[in-house]
Amino acid sequence: MKTLIAALIAGLFATTAFAQTAAAPAGTTTTTTTAPADPKAAKADAKATEKSAKADAKAEEKAVKANADADKKKAKADKKAKKEVAEAKKDAAEDKADAAKK
Repeated sequence: MKTLIAALIAGLFATTAFAQTAAAPAGTTTTTTTAPADPKAAKADAKATEKSAKADAKAEEKAVKANADADKKKAKADKKAKKEVAEAKKDAAEDKADAAKK
């Protein structure tokens, strides 16, 4: 029991040590910008940032649409498969009924 408690306490200290280090979240990009010397450079940086944001938004929108399309196709395929299974069961029941009559 003492070893279990010691292991838990050691794990607690280890996690607090790792929790103190700053890590960037996955999937995000961090950009550091310095104040440009002239306004033209600032404007160009702003345009580049805006263009990048628009490209990211378009990519995300395409991904959402692709997922929606995939979901629709999957639902359609599931519906078709269920219909085929129902027809097969119906045919099997009819065959069984015909066999029972003979």
